[in-house]
Amino acid sequence: MSTTKASLSQAAKDALKNKEKERLSTIRMALSAIKQVEVDERIEVPEDRVLAILDKMIKQRKESAAQFKEANRTELADKELSEIKVLQAFLPQALSTEEVSAMIEASIQETSASSIKDMGKVMAILKPKLQGRADIGQASALVKKKLT
Repeated sequence: MSTTKASLSQAAKDALKNKEKERLSTIRMALSAIKQVEVDERIEVPEDRVLAILDKMIKQRKESAAQFKEANRTELADKELSEIKVLQAFLPQALSTEEVSAMIEASIQETSASSIKDMGKVMAILKPKLQGRADIGQASALVKKKLT
């Protein structure tokens, strides 16, 4: 069992004992998403995949919160934002912009990338290192900018 999945399970038990309904609901949702992948693919989900699942859930909630705010449904937007906080607690510490830039430079040098055609090679090396620690979309934009 991955360490993040184990800590999610433990947090669910703690939230149940402490009667933290919203936190428990969010954690159960995350465990359910992980379990769904395990059942569908008949595998034990590795740590990097668990982080990718949590990352995706956070991204979905950010999009939902933005739409709720646009529709003046602040109570629903607040619920999404509180779920984001719970989920983010299980991700590794986020990388700074400088750290991400350094990793991008290292990946470009490692692949000897010289043009935008090499972006796929760079992202293939970079994505596992950044998963759950930085916004992949922003990193991709930075790579594109450096390669053009």
